[in-house]
Amino acid sequence: MIHVTLVATSLDSSSKSQRLARHAADLLAEHSVSHTLLDLRDSPELSGPLYQATHIIFAVPIYNFDVNAAAKQVIEDHGGALEGKTVGFLCQAGGQRSYMSVLNFANDLMLDFRCWIVPRFVYATGNDFDGDALGESIQHRVAELVDTLLKGNQ
Repeated sequence: MIHVTLVATSLDSSSKSQRLARHAADLLAEHSVSHTLLDLRDSPELSGPLYQATHIIFAVPIYNFDVNAAAKQVIEDHGGALEGKTVGFLCQAGGQRSYMSVLNFANDLMLDFRCWIVPRFVYATGNDFDGDALGESIQHRVAELVDTLLKGNQ
């Protein structure tokens, strides 16, 4: 049975990566896929939901050409719970130049914890949002990520 754990790593109260995570969670709910959304701003317990997961989606902000420190802390503290899982990424950045920034994080997961990395990931900038709402293009890309994540292990 598939269970997706979404890990929203931004600690910012107005985070756009958090919005991406919530949209993905809504899509999973629409497809009746079991899931848990972990918001690091208020989720003190991560081990249980990470071990329970068959698939994981990290929603990360990109700062200085890398994922945020909170995302890195998740793999430092709970890497064993990620072992062998299928992992996808929702990234939010300030500009287009950081497109490849998630690759170091993905390599760590792949090489250290033998995770299966979904090659289709979402990279969004402020232009992909209409105020606080996700634009149509980014909604479509999040849906493609969710579909690809779920199809990879059927």
